[in-house]
Formats: sequence, structure tokens, C-alpha cells
Amino acid sequence: MRSDAELDAIGLECPLPVLKARKRLSAMRPGERLLVLATDPMAAIDLPHLCTEDGHLMLSRSSEERHGMAVLAFLVERGPDRAT
Repeated sequence: MRSDAELDAIGLECPLPVLKARKRLSAMRPGERLLVLATDPMAAIDLPHLCTEDGHLMLSRSSEERHGMAVLAFLVERGPDRAT
């Protein structure tokens, strides 16, 4: 699947990956896709929670070994703007 932007949060600890993802997603248009790469295991909990809370769609998540560490990859589609 394609992404419109990538966020490299490798090496960042909680809560930075999810905070940076939220900021990046808020600057994107609805329907655009963000690929988030992270090594913090909490990202596996925090990013799906972010999607639920902010109305985004988690399209895929995976994990792969890179240079001796697990890298988590999340493809998130920016949800619609919400009325305030």
C-alpha cells in the first residue's frame, strides 16, 4: 500500500511516536496516508488508540527485524475533519 508521508520514530520512546504521529496527521488532508516506523513496543498500543480517538483508519501494521531490533510499521489513513 502506498503512503503519502513517512514518520521515522525509530529510537524514540513513549509518548513521542504517538505525539509526533498525531501532529503529522493533523497537518495532512483527509484520506492521505502516513507510514509510521517505530521501535518502542508501546507504539503497538498507542497508535491504534490514537486512530480510535482521532477518527483515523489503521490500514495495516507489521513488524520486521532490522539491525537486531524490531521495527513496527503502521499505515494510517487520515480521517475526516471533525466539527468542533
